[in-house]
Amino acid sequence: MSGRGAVGAPLDRVEGHLKVRGAATYANEWPVENPAYLYPLLSTIASGRVTGVDTSAAMAEPGVLGVLTHLNAPKLAWPNDPEVAALQSGEVAFHGQFVGAVVAESIEIARYAAGLVTLKYEKRPVDVDMRADRDDLLKPQHAAIFGSQPGDLQDGSPADSAVGDFEAGMDSAIHTLDATYSTPIQHHHPLEPHTSIAVWTDDEITLRCSSQGVHLHRMLLANAFGIDASRIRVISPHVGGAFGSKVFPVTWATLALMGAQLVPGRPVKFALTRQQMFTLVGHRPATIQRIRLGADADGRLVALGHDVVQETAKAKQYAEQTVAASRLMYAAPHRRTTTRIATLDLPVPTIMRGPGEATGMFALESAMDEFAVSMGMDPIEFRVLNEPEVHPESGLPFSSRHLVTCLREGSRRFGWEHRAPATPARRENGWLIGTGVASSTYPSPRLPGNTATIRVGADGRHTVRIAAADIGTGTWTTLTQIAAEALDVAVEDVTLRIGDTDHPLASSAGFSSGINCWGTTIHAAADELRAALNENGGRVPDEGLEVTTDIPDNPYMLQYAMYSFGAQFAEVRVHEDTGEVRVPRLLGVFDVGRVINPKTARSQLLGGMTQGLSMALHEAAAIDPRYGHVVNNDLGGYHFASNADVGSIEVHCLEERDPYTNPMGSKGAGEVCIVGTAAAIANAVYHATGIRVRDLPITLDKLLR
Repeated sequence: MSGRGAVGAPLDRVEGHLKVRGAATYANEWPVENPAYLYPLLSTIASGRVTGVDTSAAMAEPGVLGVLTHLNAPKLAWPNDPEVAALQSGEVAFHGQFVGAVVAESIEIARYAAGLVTLKYEKRPVDVDMRADRDDLLKPQHAAIFGSQPGDLQDGSPADSAVGDFEAGMDSAIHTLDATYSTPIQHHHPLEPHTSIAVWTDDEITLRCSSQGVHLHRMLLANAFGIDASRIRVISPHVGGAFGSKVFPVTWATLALMGAQLVPGRPVKFALTRQQMFTLVGHRPATIQRIRLGADADGRLVALGHDVVQETAKAKQYAEQTVAASRLMYAAPHRRTTTRIATLDLPVPTIMRGPGEATGMFALESAMDEFAVSMGMDPIEFRVLNEPEVHPESGLPFSSRHLVTCLREGSRRFGWEHRAPATPARRENGWLIGTGVASSTYPSPRLPGNTATIRVGADGRHTVRIAAADIGTGTWTTLTQIAAEALDVAVEDVTLRIGDTDHPLASSAGFSSGINCWGTTIHAAADELRAALNENGGRVPDEGLEVTTDIPDNPYMLQYAMYSFGAQFAEVRVHEDTGEVRVPRLLGVFDVGRVINPKTARSQLLGGMTQGLSMALHEAAAIDPRYGHVVNNDLGGYHFASNADVGSIEVHCLEERDPYTNPMGSKGAGEVCIVGTAAAIANAVYHATGIRVRDLPITLDKLLR
């Protein structure tokens, strides 16, 4: 395929043939000689400290190479950051925390010997009580995770915001709503667990691991160990899913390197089990959200308030932008949002697909539906009536915003006009049938810290190098397409190299920023290479030609608000006798700018909506209030939506280019698709049953009345 038609073509994944043949090598599968194996010891208390350690029985076991505890582990340069500082003290901050590790000749010996280590604890009272009326709630304060601007929440935004006089707006309203919604702790569990092979020598430290950002891993690990980053090489070309849990190296990577230090020059393999992943790689934090809406006689919003209490760890603050969507979705002259955190004896939460917006939009879009019903308005028309012309808080125009078109097109395709206004809507063979709708949004940011190198050989073949990550999204393919079009060469003449710190700097996969960041950088490098070729009369020198380019600034970033949008529709069936919920149909229409590859985009959108369905009906961690551990810490107790749970899912994209986000005209598609699904399903459940479920997941006990 020529470069001119590369972007927009539904190409197969360039690495697909490797994956279907089982030839794609993942982190723990690399062939290495004479590996050792690490198995961790985890705390059996949720709060307290280790007061005694006896490793003698483990050390006496044949095949054991060493036992690590806080008494003999290497001292780190960053000993106080609990996300990277493994085994730096005897303090225990949550159940399932690393308190030691065994390195042995085989995984069987390591696991057996770990059971021989004796630990004594001094316990403290456990507090995992998530309530909005706690008297010790805190306003979060920390720096943004991505970017250089400090902020209270992890996206860099403030914890609180206000426009106008919210209380006065509520007092003036003809119609009001005041409702509270909640979402539980949820876990990532990508198909590939968190795994690594680490080798430590005097010259180089090599870490093959499953990572969303190899350069971020290298930087944080270098800082933790107090060594020069150039000594560390992180390699991760193939990643078997992540959903945010592999953005940061956290303590498992630190422990992997400590294990490698114990046996210098020898590869050490380490893989977390499913049970261990429930506490050691982060989770989506639980929330309690109060939504207050006020409207005039015509249904126009005059006040919008969103107050969030979010769970976080005592060990380290993590606070999401759960209120973010409420700051931009609907027009209202008086508005207020607040975020507070409850610090508990639990692991540190982290990014999970659609962080903030996924949980926040469940509350907002459920409330919008509830308010529309209370006023006798159609839920779509209520949303359209309150569509803002500019960002309601910043006043910036949107780079593109086609939410109303998504709602209208979705309504047409879904057959919304045939929807029964009454509740319960329809009965059929013992099933109550209803339909619901919700809007979706997610930002399309451009992050700093990206560089691409393109080399063209005398044979006309191009090699593109950037340390990006393909976590299953199709990035390897879409970036190849962007390069081919920008270079005006055939896709077959482009080879993309990613996932290695030997390649130029790249931001991590997250915040739906990959194509915007990496694609823009590659496009800029392609422009520079073509200019260099033109200066050489269009001829490639015999030795080839190479350029390296940093990501250019976006001159429109401060002039426009840049977001993806969507509308999601759900049909549900609720059994009258058992309360069982089935979702035979989901439909989504999305405004994600120019679609680079319709095939991979469709895969992303289908996957996100499936994950949203799972969030709505199934996923929740059960925390034992006595001991602070996850009770359902396996895939038998923690249920995901499977094929049997998913009916028909339709996805459609508007194909409206955004002129300001990047040279391709694209916007993020990987997370907007999970945002709104749960609310659409909850709204459909109400339409079917007349029961408003405000607390996820929607389990049958909440529908048996």
